[in-house]
Amino acid sequence: MGDERKTVVLTGASRGIGHATVMRFSREGWRIITCSRDDVPAECQRDPNWAHHITADLADPRGVEAMVAEANDFLGEGALDALVNNAAVSPKTPFKERLGCLNGDIQDWRLVFELNFFAPLALARGFAAPLRKGRGSIVNITSIAGHAIHPFAGSAYSTSKAALSALTREMAVEFAELGVRVNAVAPGEIETAMIGEEYEALIPRIPMNRMGTPEEVAGAVFQLCSDDFAYVTGTEIFVTGGQHLF
Repeated sequence: MGDERKTVVLTGASRGIGHATVMRFSREGWRIITCSRDDVPAECQRDPNWAHHITADLADPRGVEAMVAEANDFLGEGALDALVNNAAVSPKTPFKERLGCLNGDIQDWRLVFELNFFAPLALARGFAAPLRKGRGSIVNITSIAGHAIHPFAGSAYSTSKAALSALTREMAVEFAELGVRVNAVAPGEIETAMIGEEYEALIPRIPMNRMGTPEEVAGAVFQLCSDDFAYVTGTEIFVTGGQHLF
């Protein structure tokens, strides 16, 4: 394709941490392929580093398969330097409760795991060949909720993120044979549209006494994909302001 820029594929790109991560990679001059259930935002369409957007529902295995096929067709024989698995869901029951062990439909749990756990696995498999060509990096976005009980994260979400943390370690060992590194970033309380007023009560539990920003998470993701971290794999970085220590 005659383009010497590094290339990243990023899911859940339309808002919050995903959008901030797109902007960080763009500032660093990377070529960006995005995926979300929504159309690409207008400002991204004007970004010269934004190369391609795929609209897909990654909670549906058919959507994952179609997304991988379209992205690989766009890449052609080119390499992929990074895959960022950011898309996730934390649903509520019809009564606005977090989806837990004793409430909600068990089918909703399966949908959570399809997007939060199985989609990252399927995407990693689907992009294994171009990642090998680029000796690239995979970053899975996990969560502080996957490591301790969280008052506002339901059991389905928390256990799916715990599973993704374990998957990151397993992938790191297997993908090392391809020359591909696999790490994770676990955000804590990050100021996005998902955060409500009730989260203010959690700030006293954070040693840095504030919530984080999407840009701070994006910085950790980018560094894990950079040459500075070329000897780092199987690691989970906590972007929590120290909250995970308690």
